[in-house]
Amino acid sequence: MKKILIILTVLIINLIIANPSYAIKIGLLTEVEQAGVGTNVNGRMIDVNTNKTVCTLDAMKGYILVPYKNEIAVKAGGHFYSLGTSAIVLRPDTEGYVSTKGKWYRGKLMVKMSNGKLVVINDLTLEDYLKGVVPSEMPPSWEFEALKAQAIAARSFALANLGKQARFGYDLKDNTEDQAYGGASVETNKTNRAVEETTGLVLTYDMKIIPAYYSASAGGMTNTNAWGGNLPYLRSVPSFDDGVKKNGHGVGMSQHGANNLAKEGYNAYQILQYFYQNVKFAKLNNNT
Repeated sequence: MKKILIILTVLIINLIIANPSYAIKIGLLTEVEQAGVGTNVNGRMIDVNTNKTVCTLDAMKGYILVPYKNEIAVKAGGHFYSLGTSAIVLRPDTEGYVSTKGKWYRGKLMVKMSNGKLVVINDLTLEDYLKGVVPSEMPPSWEFEALKAQAIAARSFALANLGKQARFGYDLKDNTEDQAYGGASVETNKTNRAVEETTGLVLTYDMKIIPAYYSASAGGMTNTNAWGGNLPYLRSVPSFDDGVKKNGHGVGMSQHGANNLAKEGYNAYQILQYFYQNVKFAKLNNNT
């Protein structure tokens, strides 16, 4: 690999945003006919409108939810029983996980009616969300500094796109239309540490968090044309994919390139300042 020189001065500013808890809502299922849910410890379903428990949950037991006359019904003993509400929250009674789609998730599940069908949403903290994004977007076996760069880019992308999918009642989808997210089921100690060591760090341009676009590989040169327009924090640079065929849009950080730069000794900050120009690092601040 051709060596590059990055002269780096890391200035981390405190950035105050409107939501001090940094909660995020991720769409797991959108307008489906039924959804399987559960918890790994005892839990409950709570009516969003009354805050009352409408169903208790046994640990490690699956429950089937279906729409019924504009309300949510649960299957039990071969029959369906209406919960008497169009929106519920499913949560563990003690520290634990919730389940749907055959995966475990941190936080809680929200299930609501939409156009006569069900929408299932994972409501959790931003940092817990990222623990399910980093290993879904980048192999956990890759270089640790590349994983840290991925965590910062993913955090920036998520915050810059909050509310993108508001028409469905959540912020982002759990697939590559936004960011791949596999929940707690895909977490590893290494990728969790990459998230934790970069807690709250984001990329900014002109004091605003940027949607730090990234793709698997750029095929030799990164692309500055982001869907019809050039953005001031993007630049076209050698992507250091080492011959890997282009995979994705090629805008912003090349994930293969980030891993190769990390192998050459570059840290997460250097990697990100290579792929994005005129950006500053900011630390999210809860003191609003």
